[in-house]
Amino acid sequence: MTDQELERRLYQAVDHAVPDQLQSILSRCEERKGTVIPMKENTKQKKRSFAKLAAAACLALLLVGGGAAGVLNMRANAVASIISLDVNPSIQLKVNNKEKVLSATPLNSEAEEILTDLPLEGTDLNVAVNAIVGSLLRHGYLDSISSAILISVEDQDQDRAVRLEESLTSEVGTALQNAQSGASVLSQTLTQDTQLETFAKENNLSVGKASLIQSALRLNSALTLEDLSALSVEELSQMVNAGAPGLPVGRDAAASAALTYMGLSESEVRKLEVDAELDEWKPCYEVEVETAAGEYECAVDAYTGEVLWGDKPAASGGANSAGAPNTGSGTNTGSGANSGTGSGSGASSGDIGAEKAKSIAYADAGVSASDVVNVKVERDWDDGRWEYEIEFWSGSTEYDYEISGTDGTILKRESESHAVNASSVISAQAARDAALAHAGLSASDVWELEVDEELDDDRPHYDVEFKSGNMDYEYEIDAVSGSVLHYEKERD
Repeated sequence: MTDQELERRLYQAVDHAVPDQLQSILSRCEERKGTVIPMKENTKQKKRSFAKLAAAACLALLLVGGGAAGVLNMRANAVASIISLDVNPSIQLKVNNKEKVLSATPLNSEAEEILTDLPLEGTDLNVAVNAIVGSLLRHGYLDSISSAILISVEDQDQDRAVRLEESLTSEVGTALQNAQSGASVLSQTLTQDTQLETFAKENNLSVGKASLIQSALRLNSALTLEDLSALSVEELSQMVNAGAPGLPVGRDAAASAALTYMGLSESEVRKLEVDAELDEWKPCYEVEVETAAGEYECAVDAYTGEVLWGDKPAASGGANSAGAPNTGSGTNTGSGANSGTGSGSGASSGDIGAEKAKSIAYADAGVSASDVVNVKVERDWDDGRWEYEIEFWSGSTEYDYEISGTDGTILKRESESHAVNASSVISAQAARDAALAHAGLSASDVWELEVDEELDDDRPHYDVEFKSGNMDYEYEIDAVSGSVLHYEKERD
């Protein structure tokens, strides 16, 4: 209720309680002109008038008080922000400007199960979000690296939207980290848009997922709403980043192609994970399969469903029948003395495999597998053949090899001595953790994180760079002690 409306209602109340008697009084005065009227005190009239005035005053107070209460109540129930949480279950929270949850709406049947026995109305936003994440974890939606949650904040006040986005991203990241989940956190802010809200409501979508779908449709009009709605928020986000070149085959099709290629049935699989990499140079799905015999990996082209490279159980012949892809190159990265990718070890017809390539490099360097650390193996398709790039350390020497995957020929060899022994050097992970701890941040708080070895420097160290909020961070971490040698922080 506005101030003008309050004044109008107050005027009407007073007018009704004390009517205008001016004309009546004047007419009676005209009739009695010249007549002497004795003046006597009328106590009843006095009391009656006082009662009317008191009633009018009370009514005015009630109107003003009731109006103020109404205003406060309207403000408390006004929607300030709309928060969407999307995995496959999609949940929408409406909150007021005090960050209290006004409503929690499940947007699909999976979300209804997540919200069962969660009375979220009236709770603080962060409490509600933590409860939802906990329920998602219990139901198995955020238990692997192939899963992601999208946090979308829709608000007319963009400063508040950004603040809420950062706060919720940190809150959810911490919850996932505490639960030792490998799921990733995606986030975005949206300006309140009536057309977007209508589009989302008509198609039973959250505004967050609806926004990603609209972005993909704008980039590629050949795509359809129905096909895009079936994709996960992670796939949609990566598609949009890559320019939406087409419709990917999807996780289920990629998993099926991988199992067919490996010669495995679903009953043999103990664990299967499919991770979308649609915004990489070679868009693909990375499929990891665990069986009683071992663990195997392969990459499936995201748009053709073709297996680019992969492992096979020994019972399947240990050969990669996919051979050389004609659509680009794939990579297979391992670490440690053994890449741990199963007995097939990435071998293909006309391909010696990663284990054989490593043994050739070790023999040429004059070291044994037990003497090496920090092993990195990458397989590339180049000049019509597979090539293995192998890096490793032994003692204080760093080795770099390129081995032909066709016949094991050494295409390149380099070695470099460093001031430190590899056994005394901390890992890149430890250097990253040291930088984050110094900055007072967790891994979920940062992005564009890069860690580079600078072990040939006069003072061997790691360069660690990352972003958080609107700040850029750069660190130099001692490669042996893990101490902070130097750091810079500046506004982005």
